[in-house]
Amino acid sequence: MQWDVRRRTSRNLALATALFAWPVPALAQVAGTLDAVDVAPQGPDLPAPGPLSPMDDLPDIGIAWPDLDAPDEAPAATAESPPPAPPAAPGTAPPQIAQPAPPAETPPAASVDADAQRRYRIVIDGLDGLAVAKDRLRGQFDALSALVAGERKDANVAQIDRRARSDESMLRELLRAHGYYDARVRTRVEGQGGGVVTVTLIADAGEVYHFSAVELAGLEAAGNKAESLRNAFPVKQDDVVDAAAVNAAVAGLKVALGREGFPFGKIEEPDIVIDHDTHTATLKLAVVPEHARRFGHIEIQGRQLFSVKHLGRIARFSPGDPYDSAKVDDFRRALIQTGLVSSVTITPRAGATSDTVDMVVALERAPRRTIAGELGYGTGEGLRAEVSWQHRNLIKPEGAVTFRGVAGTQEQLIGAQLRRNNFKDRDRVLTAQVLASHTNRDAYDARTLTLGAGLERQTNIIWQKDWTWSLGAELLASDEKDVVGATNIPRRRTFFIAAAPTSLSYDGSDDLLNPMRGFRLAGRVSPEVSFQGSPFAYVKTQFDATGYVPLSDRATIAGRVRVGSILGASRDRIAPSRRFYAGGGGSVRGYGYQRIGPRDLNNDPIGGRSLAEFSLEARVRFGNFGVVPFLDGGNLYTDALPDFSGLRYGTGLGVRYYSSFGPIRVDVGTPLDRRPGDARVAVYVSLGQAF
Repeated sequence: MQWDVRRRTSRNLALATALFAWPVPALAQVAGTLDAVDVAPQGPDLPAPGPLSPMDDLPDIGIAWPDLDAPDEAPAATAESPPPAPPAAPGTAPPQIAQPAPPAETPPAASVDADAQRRYRIVIDGLDGLAVAKDRLRGQFDALSALVAGERKDANVAQIDRRARSDESMLRELLRAHGYYDARVRTRVEGQGGGVVTVTLIADAGEVYHFSAVELAGLEAAGNKAESLRNAFPVKQDDVVDAAAVNAAVAGLKVALGREGFPFGKIEEPDIVIDHDTHTATLKLAVVPEHARRFGHIEIQGRQLFSVKHLGRIARFSPGDPYDSAKVDDFRRALIQTGLVSSVTITPRAGATSDTVDMVVALERAPRRTIAGELGYGTGEGLRAEVSWQHRNLIKPEGAVTFRGVAGTQEQLIGAQLRRNNFKDRDRVLTAQVLASHTNRDAYDARTLTLGAGLERQTNIIWQKDWTWSLGAELLASDEKDVVGATNIPRRRTFFIAAAPTSLSYDGSDDLLNPMRGFRLAGRVSPEVSFQGSPFAYVKTQFDATGYVPLSDRATIAGRVRVGSILGASRDRIAPSRRFYAGGGGSVRGYGYQRIGPRDLNNDPIGGRSLAEFSLEARVRFGNFGVVPFLDGGNLYTDALPDFSGLRYGTGLGVRYYSSFGPIRVDVGTPLDRRPGDARVAVYVSLGQAF
């Protein structure tokens, strides 16, 4: 007769879920555990084998464990382990094999001191040739192993025994979670006198189980979205019965329900039936999508930090748009990104009509004021100290006002800035500033008062954009000291300048701070009118192009080209602070800041009307670190258009540390055609890649 025992095994598969929480982070999102049913083979009076069946006692121990109550010495261990027990019928305990007496000619084994602290090593046999990668399974075992956790510490025989038996049970469950439901594991512990103990786990995985059928019941209620939801559940017929894969698929299906517009969709616990006779399993998953909805209104719960109108600007959805959980997640991240919110809770709630869902938003306020300081040194910029005070919501909403001061050997500054984020639209920024500064460079000495305002569409890590732009206006009054042409005759002039800088950029790269493939294009145009002596006008333009070509998943070739031009005025008429300069960490590495191009009789740079630069580097990554050999080149020219002659080259090696918020860059470069006044080595440190 067929003895069909249906047993709920949520405990066993909950363990499987816990075992796989380490290698598959997405499992943490799955509510509930897998339910399985074992179908026992035919036979009377047999216990039902399966993941919850009692663990067999397999006393295959190479050391006869001593009587801890014995007054003196523990009994001697046998010299050899007994032969392994033959495989038992499913659901039955293996036959017990008596310990054979050692041959007469075998010398007595060394006695074991129960209290002696000993080191041990771990060996696992039987993992070769499995469907699951050996390295993956061994990594999971090491993460959960009691033996591995205590491997670097001395332990007595009783402690080693307890750890070995715990790991024996755990490895058996790991194998079953990977589809080896007939898996058996034996443990052998061998002592070597007073030396290291060897703990061997011998796995007999048996045949791997496959799904004979996978059914997603109720999915047809999703209508024309049923097919995309079905594709979001990658577990199919004939796949290995893998607990991690099933749980990850359930998590992915829950995400897909939200992405396809079903905010209140439900997924029941998976029901798995194991058939030991055929080494197969069936999976049935009940899905209740309810019906698709559209976004309704945004409501505020608790303290109001932003108005509903401003929240609507930050959200990338409007009332009537199809519901998409990814847009809700983006809304949550954008609110945190404002810096004014410490925590966000967004709860979908049924709307006024049956086809809408309202978003109930609860916000916790973050500290609004910040005092910051910075101290640094650069070979081209000298010592520099900066302090600032900021109120991130002084002008509501999101109107951050910053007061800052800089004291340095080559720069002094005091100023105030307004930065209003999400101005009239998401990621649109309104800026205004007033600055009074003194800059003392080798090329010029300038005392400047600046008034400026701008509007820009910015890109950020949360939502990297293809197209960004900026529009601005500046008024400057600047008293500047330089020399006449290439002579050493000093002069001081006062410039009144009105400028309208604009920019347009396209970003086709795959990452904002660490691009590995794609390209970027950027153009900047600034029409300017200068009142010095008599008024004159000119246009300053600059074009940048960068490209990234991956050689492998760890290596990329990156290149950059930059050209610039000033049309409409001679170099000497243009204020020194508005000319082009080259050299430094963001230009041609190996040279000092502004040290490339024409120089006066004092060997100081005088700038140019046109610019040409290029950079080429190989980015090779090893884990969290990387190396970047590079070659840069460039030069400045007196004419309005660059002729690409007389390029100065610099080369060197960079090191990258890839942190969670982006690569930290350290580049060391040297000039290949060093001129008097150029250092042999230049060092640059910054966040993000060079370009």
